[in-house]
Amino acid sequence: MNIVVTGANRGIGLEFVRQYLARGERVVGAVRDPASAEALHALGAAHPGRLRVLACDVGDDASVADFARELGAEAVDVLVNNAGMRDEWASLEAVSTAEALRVYSVNALGPVRVTRALLPNLLKAGTRKVVHISSGMGSIGDNRSGGAYAYRMSKAALNMASRSLALDLRDRDVVSVVFNPGWVQTDMGGPSAPLAVGASVRALVGLIDGLTLAESGSFLNWSGKAYEW
Repeated sequence: MNIVVTGANRGIGLEFVRQYLARGERVVGAVRDPASAEALHALGAAHPGRLRVLACDVGDDASVADFARELGAEAVDVLVNNAGMRDEWASLEAVSTAEALRVYSVNALGPVRVTRALLPNLLKAGTRKVVHISSGMGSIGDNRSGGAYAYRMSKAALNMASRSLALDLRDRDVVSVVFNPGWVQTDMGGPSAPLAVGASVRALVGLIDGLTLAESGSFLNWSGKAYEW
């Protein structure tokens, strides 16, 4: 299969690349700055000919368009919209609306930009799956601590975008789901997180393999259970 992973230079994105390469897939890793993606290039060296590293800032229309042109006419079986950012988790009084707009552009609109740009590539594939990495913090029903305005709002918006994509693309056999990967030991999740990144991604890859149109539009936990909207 041909896999595209955004935000592939670290954390969950890098682990997706690692695991897909390990099982023999061809992967495109999209990152803002390919020159600084040392760990990603090391994976490419270990799997010659099966990893392309391309520039893509999902928060910028022109960059996403350039990425799609660079990718060319290649079919895409699975698109993993993983790229995201977290703002400073400030109090209500300290929230920066400018920073919140940037977070929203990356976390909510970024996956829409990339999915729209790569739709022709997805439609060339037999397997047509679009996976968005959301967060439990994007769940309205599970919000019991407040705060984190920009991040929470952007992930909730991403969840809605995925649901609309699932409905709009169903007649073209494109699956769209959002996953909560759990609280994972990454730069964002921190070392005290209870879930190793390898375990989370291993579970997600298995779930992606089994996705059908019946699950399209769902919000799923890394364990495969439906997550509260």
